[in-house]
Amino acid sequence: MTVLMTVTATSAVACGGDDDGPRAQRVKTTGRAALAGTAYTSDQLAQALLTEPAGYRRSGEPDSGEYGALKAIQNFNQLQRQVTIDKPGCGGAGGRPGAPAMDASAPAAIASFTKANGQSVTETLMGMPAGVAEKHVNARVPANCLAFRTKVGDQWAAHRVVESPPGTLGEGSRTVGVTTVSGGSHLKTWYVVLRGRRYLATISLVGPAATRGEAEQLARQADAQARRILP
Repeated sequence: MTVLMTVTATSAVACGGDDDGPRAQRVKTTGRAALAGTAYTSDQLAQALLTEPAGYRRSGEPDSGEYGALKAIQNFNQLQRQVTIDKPGCGGAGGRPGAPAMDASAPAAIASFTKANGQSVTETLMGMPAGVAEKHVNARVPANCLAFRTKVGDQWAAHRVVESPPGTLGEGSRTVGVTTVSGGSHLKTWYVVLRGRRYLATISLVGPAATRGEAEQLARQADAQARRILP
C-alpha cells in the first residue's frame, strides 16, 4: 500500500518517473552509458552515490546504466500505469507537470536506503548538460495540480502539494512536498532536485514523519559526495 501511495503522489509531481514510450522500452543496460555532451558514465555516477546516510541502511544494491533501463525506473513505470489521476493534465511528461521529459538513454545511477521506522530515501544521479539540468530545476507544479486525487484499483488517495521557492542547493535546486491520505494511511513525500556540474541529483524522502529539513540535508550530503567523487 505504501508503495502505491508513493507512486500515485510521484505520478503528478516528482522528477523520478520517465517517458515510458517505445524508446524507453528499447533501452538496454550497458553499465557504461554516457550521454553525448557529458563526461560522466553511469559507472562514475554510481561511485558518486551516497554510501549510507546516518540512521539509514542500504536497501539492496545500487543500480546503474541507462536511465530507462534501471530496474527501479521500470518498476515505477509499471506501477504508474495502474494509476488514474482525477486531473489527467497533471500527469505531465513522465508524471512531472511542467518538467521536460527524462532522456531514457541518459547515464544514471540509483540507490535506496531505509530507517528502522520504515522511512526511506532514494538518490538518483543522472549525467546531463547544465542547460538541460537547469530546466528540470526550474520546473514548477501548475497551480491546478496542487491538490488532486488518484485511484489504484478501487482505492482513492488525496494529495496536497507544497512547492518551495527556488533553492540554492548545489548550483540550483527545487523542493516539492506531497501529503497523501488514503483511508487511514497518511504519508509524506519530499523531493529535492538539484543540479551540479553536468549532473542532476534527485533525493526522495518518504514516510509519515518525513520533513523538508531532512530531505534538504540529505540532498546537501548527496551533492557534497558527488562533488568529491566526480572530476
